Amino acid sequence: MKDTSKHQGLRNQLAKVLEEKGITDKHVLDAIRKIPRHLFLNSSFEDFAYQDKAFPIAAGQTISQPYTVAFQTELLKVKKDHKVLEIGTGSGYQTAVLVALGAKVYSVERQNELFKITSALLPKLGIRPKHLSFGDGYKGLPNHAPFDSIIVTAGAPIIPKPLMAQLKIGGRLVIPLGEGEQVMTMLIRKNETQFEKHEFGEFRFVPLLEDKN
Repeated sequence: MKDTSKHQGLRNQLAKVLEEKGITDKHVLDAIRKIPRHLFLNSSFEDFAYQDKAFPIAAGQTISQPYTVAFQTELLKVKKDHKVLEIGTGSGYQTAVLVALGAKVYSVERQNELFKITSALLPKLGIRPKHLSFGDGYKGLPNHAPFDSIIVTAGAPIIPKPLMAQLKIGGRLVIPLGEGEQVMTMLIRKNETQFEKHEFGEFRFVPLLEDKN
């Protein structure tokens, strides 16, 4: 669990790469500089942890490319103390970035193996989301709703209705939509029944599956 000045230097370089790719939110870039991504990966990947690439983690899942994490996070426009629902805790790296921005993070993971690993890892790193749960991301967390924003970190064929219902008015839902290739999609809730939709080009994610595993 070492985090050295060499790692810090690599994080600074990564933040620079993300800036060159178009990430402008200073708070998001600061979070990327702060979170030790190498500690979220199998130690055999440690030397590659600060490349802008996705890597395999447990349960056949992946840790998203840093650019994707930064891009989705920037779209959320997270403010301190915002309640953020994350669908797909995965390695916990995206969770850590949101916590670093001051968000109160509620996160759901459907892979039990991954849920156990990440639930043990985050406290060791001093990262404290409000709530981690093992469950079906399609259902969200109705008991904790409404949320200022919702981030989905897996590709979905449709936008799950329960997630739309759990978003505050004025809130943002960011989700990669589609099979195979996904289009990054953002919904902004205008009122009880209306949502404004924005699309931001193609990304690749593991699929969002229903039910727990």
